[in-house]
Amino acid sequence: MSLSRALRRRRSTSGRRALLLPAVTLASALTLTACTDSDSGGKPNGSSGGNYVTGASGISTVAKGERTEVPKLDGETVDGKTLDTTSLKGKVVVLNVWGSWCPPCRAEAPSFAKVSKELADAGKDVAFVGINTRDNSKQNASAFEESFGITYPSLYDPDGKLILRFPKGTLNPSAIPSTIVLDKEGKIAARTLVAVSEEQLRSMIDPLLAEK
Repeated sequence: MSLSRALRRRRSTSGRRALLLPAVTLASALTLTACTDSDSGGKPNGSSGGNYVTGASGISTVAKGERTEVPKLDGETVDGKTLDTTSLKGKVVVLNVWGSWCPPCRAEAPSFAKVSKELADAGKDVAFVGINTRDNSKQNASAFEESFGITYPSLYDPDGKLILRFPKGTLNPSAIPSTIVLDKEGKIAARTLVAVSEEQLRSMIDPLLAEK
Protein backbone atom coordinates (compact mmCIF):
# COMPACT_ATOMS: atom_id res chain seq x y z
CA MET A 1 0.00 0.00 0.00
CA SER A 2 1.37 3.43 -0.94
CA LEU A 3 2.05 6.00 1.77
CA SER A 4 -0.59 8.44 0.39
CA ARG A 5 -3.24 5.69 0.29
CA ALA A 6 -2.46 4.68 3.89
CA LEU A 7 -2.80 8.28 5.05
CA ARG A 8 -6.17 8.65 3.32
CA ARG A 9 -7.46 5.44 4.98
CA ARG A 10 -6.24 6.63 8.38
CA ARG A 11 -7.99 10.01 7.99
CA SER A 12 -11.23 8.26 6.94
CA THR A 13 -11.15 5.94 9.98
CA SER A 14 -10.44 8.85 12.33
CA GLY A 15 -13.37 10.78 10.86
CA ARG A 16 -15.75 7.90 11.45
CA ARG A 17 -14.55 7.57 15.04
CA ALA A 18 -14.99 11.31 15.59
CA LEU A 19 -18.59 11.10 14.40
CA LEU A 20 -19.33 7.97 16.40
CA LEU A 21 -18.06 9.26 19.75
CA PRO A 22 -20.47 12.20 20.10
CA ALA A 23 -23.39 9.96 19.12
CA VAL A 24 -22.48 7.37 21.75
CA THR A 25 -21.92 10.08 24.35
CA LEU A 26 -25.30 11.68 23.60
CA ALA A 27 -27.12 8.35 23.79
CA SER A 28 -25.51 7.60 27.14
CA ALA A 29 -26.44 11.03 28.48
CA LEU A 30 -30.09 10.59 27.51
CA THR A 31 -30.17 7.19 29.16
CA LEU A 32 -28.61 8.21 32.43
CA THR A 33 -29.94 11.71 33.08
CA ALA A 34 -33.28 13.42 33.42
CA CYS A 35 -34.42 16.38 31.30
CA THR A 36 -34.13 18.53 34.42
CA ASP A 37 -32.00 17.70 37.43
CA SER A 38 -33.20 17.39 41.00
CA ASP A 39 -32.85 20.64 42.93
CA SER A 40 -33.92 19.38 46.33
CA GLY A 41 -34.83 16.33 48.29
CA GLY A 42 -32.36 13.94 46.70
CA LYS A 43 -29.68 11.96 48.48
CA PRO A 44 -26.80 9.83 47.22
CA ASN A 45 -27.57 6.19 46.45
CA GLY A 46 -27.65 4.02 49.53
CA SER A 47 -28.07 6.99 51.85
CA SER A 48 -30.96 8.23 53.91
CA GLY A 49 -32.50 11.67 54.00
CA GLY A 50 -35.32 12.81 56.24
CA ASN A 51 -37.63 9.82 56.55
CA TYR A 52 -36.62 8.06 53.35
CA VAL A 53 -33.85 5.83 52.03
CA THR A 54 -32.49 5.83 48.48
CA GLY A 55 -31.28 2.48 47.17
CA ALA A 56 -28.71 1.62 44.53
CA SER A 57 -31.41 1.71 41.85
CA GLY A 58 -32.10 5.37 42.56
CA ILE A 59 -35.52 4.58 44.00
CA SER A 60 -36.30 6.25 47.34
CA THR A 61 -38.71 4.54 49.72
CA VAL A 62 -40.41 5.44 52.99
CA ALA A 63 -41.39 3.03 55.76
CA LYS A 64 -45.15 2.70 56.23
CA GLY A 65 -45.35 4.51 59.56
CA GLU A 66 -43.28 7.50 58.40
CA ARG A 67 -45.04 8.53 55.17
CA THR A 68 -46.55 11.95 54.53
CA GLU A 69 -49.75 12.88 52.74
CA VAL A 70 -49.49 13.90 49.11
CA PRO A 71 -50.69 17.48 48.47
CA LYS A 72 -54.03 18.01 46.74
CA LEU A 73 -53.54 17.41 43.02
CA ASP A 74 -56.50 18.42 40.93
CA GLY A 75 -57.40 20.25 37.76
CA GLU A 76 -58.02 19.82 34.07
CA THR A 77 -56.65 16.85 32.19
CA VAL A 78 -55.01 16.76 28.78
CA ASP A 79 -58.26 15.47 27.28
CA GLY A 80 -60.31 18.31 28.79
CA LYS A 81 -61.86 16.48 31.74
CA THR A 82 -61.32 17.15 35.44
CA LEU A 83 -59.53 14.98 37.99
CA ASP A 84 -58.89 15.10 41.72
CA THR A 85 -56.44 12.47 42.93
CA THR A 86 -57.99 12.43 46.41
CA SER A 87 -60.82 10.42 44.84
CA LEU A 88 -58.33 7.61 44.24
CA LYS A 89 -57.70 6.81 47.91
CA GLY A 90 -57.96 3.10 48.52
CA LYS A 91 -55.79 2.38 45.50
CA VAL A 92 -52.05 2.46 44.93
CA VAL A 93 -51.53 5.58 42.79
CA VAL A 94 -48.65 6.01 40.36
CA LEU A 95 -47.90 9.66 39.53
CA ASN A 96 -45.64 10.26 36.54
CA VAL A 97 -44.37 13.76 35.73
CA TRP A 98 -43.59 14.03 32.03
CA GLY A 99 -43.33 16.29 29.01
CA SER A 100 -43.63 15.46 25.32
CA TRP A 101 -40.36 17.37 24.72
CA CYS A 102 -38.37 15.18 27.15
CA PRO A 103 -36.30 12.30 25.63
CA PRO A 104 -36.16 10.22 28.87
CA CYS A 105 -39.95 10.60 29.15
CA ARG A 106 -40.29 9.07 25.70
CA ALA A 107 -37.88 6.30 26.69
CA GLU A 108 -39.95 5.25 29.71
CA ALA A 109 -43.42 5.73 28.17
CA PRO A 110 -43.68 2.18 26.74
CA SER A 111 -43.07 0.77 30.23
CA PHE A 112 -45.86 2.90 31.69
CA ALA A 113 -48.24 1.94 28.90
CA LYS A 114 -47.50 -1.77 29.33
CA VAL A 115 -47.55 -1.96 33.13
CA SER A 116 -50.69 0.17 33.49
CA LYS A 117 -52.55 -2.01 30.99
CA GLU A 118 -51.38 -5.29 32.55
CA LEU A 119 -52.38 -4.21 36.06
CA ALA A 120 -55.77 -2.98 34.85
CA ASP A 121 -56.40 -6.24 32.99
CA ALA A 122 -55.47 -8.16 36.15
CA GLY A 123 -57.97 -6.15 38.20
CA LYS A 124 -55.33 -4.70 40.54
CA ASP A 125 -56.16 -1.69 42.71
CA VAL A 126 -53.70 0.61 40.97
CA ALA A 127 -54.42 3.96 39.31
CA PHE A 128 -51.98 5.73 37.01
CA VAL A 129 -52.05 9.51 36.69
CA GLY A 130 -49.71 11.61 34.59
CA ILE A 131 -48.74 15.21 35.30
CA ASN A 132 -47.91 16.81 31.98
CA THR A 133 -45.65 19.82 32.44
CA ARG A 134 -43.99 22.50 30.30
CA ASP A 135 -45.96 21.58 27.21
CA ASN A 136 -47.31 24.78 25.71
CA SER A 137 -50.23 23.05 24.01
CA LYS A 138 -52.44 20.11 24.83
CA GLN A 139 -52.03 19.01 21.22
CA ASN A 140 -48.40 18.01 21.80
CA ALA A 141 -49.33 16.16 25.00
CA SER A 142 -52.21 14.35 23.29
CA ALA A 143 -49.98 13.31 20.41
CA PHE A 144 -47.48 11.88 22.90
CA GLU A 145 -50.17 9.84 24.67
CA GLU A 146 -51.55 8.54 21.39
CA SER A 147 -48.10 7.66 20.06
CA PHE A 148 -47.20 5.54 23.10
CA GLY A 149 -50.63 4.11 23.85
CA ILE A 150 -51.06 5.93 27.17
CA THR A 151 -54.69 5.41 28.17
CA TYR A 152 -54.73 6.78 31.73
CA PRO A 153 -55.42 10.51 32.40
CA SER A 154 -52.79 13.22 32.77
CA LEU A 155 -53.33 16.49 34.59
CA TYR A 156 -52.32 19.38 32.34
CA ASP A 157 -49.79 21.50 34.28
CA PRO A 158 -47.86 23.65 31.76
CA ASP A 159 -46.55 26.06 34.41
CA GLY A 160 -45.57 23.41 36.96
CA LYS A 161 -47.97 24.74 39.59
CA LEU A 162 -49.05 21.27 40.72
CA ILE A 163 -45.43 20.22 41.16
CA LEU A 164 -44.81 23.24 43.40
CA ARG A 165 -47.48 22.00 45.80
CA PHE A 166 -45.06 19.33 47.04
CA PRO A 167 -43.11 20.62 50.07
CA LYS A 168 -39.36 20.83 49.60
CA GLY A 169 -37.38 18.34 51.63
CA THR A 170 -39.95 15.63 50.99
CA LEU A 171 -40.08 13.09 48.20
CA ASN A 172 -41.12 15.74 45.71
CA PRO A 173 -40.97 15.48 41.89
CA SER A 174 -37.93 17.72 41.49
CA ALA A 175 -36.90 16.44 38.06
CA ILE A 176 -38.51 15.57 34.75
CA PRO A 177 -39.30 12.75 34.52
CA SER A 178 -40.23 11.87 38.08
CA THR A 179 -42.36 9.01 39.34
CA ILE A 180 -44.03 9.02 42.74
CA VAL A 181 -46.05 6.10 44.07
CA LEU A 182 -48.68 6.60 46.77
CA ASP A 183 -49.89 3.91 49.13
CA LYS A 184 -53.59 3.11 49.52
CA GLU A 185 -53.93 5.86 52.14
CA GLY A 186 -52.73 8.53 49.74
CA LYS A 187 -49.29 8.85 51.31
CA ILE A 188 -45.98 9.11 49.46
CA ALA A 189 -44.23 5.74 49.62
CA ALA A 190 -41.67 5.77 46.80
CA ARG A 191 -40.03 8.08 44.28
CA THR A 192 -37.50 8.08 41.48
CA LEU A 193 -36.12 11.07 39.57
CA VAL A 194 -35.03 9.26 36.40
CA ALA A 195 -36.67 7.28 33.61
CA VAL A 196 -37.74 3.84 34.82
CA SER A 197 -37.91 0.42 33.26
CA GLU A 198 -40.85 -1.95 33.52
CA GLU A 199 -39.03 -3.92 36.25
CA GLN A 200 -38.24 -0.81 38.28
CA LEU A 201 -41.81 0.41 38.01
CA ARG A 202 -43.17 -2.89 39.27
CA SER A 203 -40.66 -2.89 42.12
CA MET A 204 -42.22 0.36 43.34
CA ILE A 205 -45.81 -0.84 42.99
CA ASP A 206 -45.84 -4.51 44.07
CA PRO A 207 -44.76 -4.02 47.72
CA LEU A 208 -47.55 -1.47 48.22
CA LEU A 209 -50.16 -3.80 46.74
CA ALA A 210 -49.06 -6.42 49.27
CA GLU A 211 -49.41 -4.08 52.28
CA LYS A 212 -52.27 -4.69 54.69
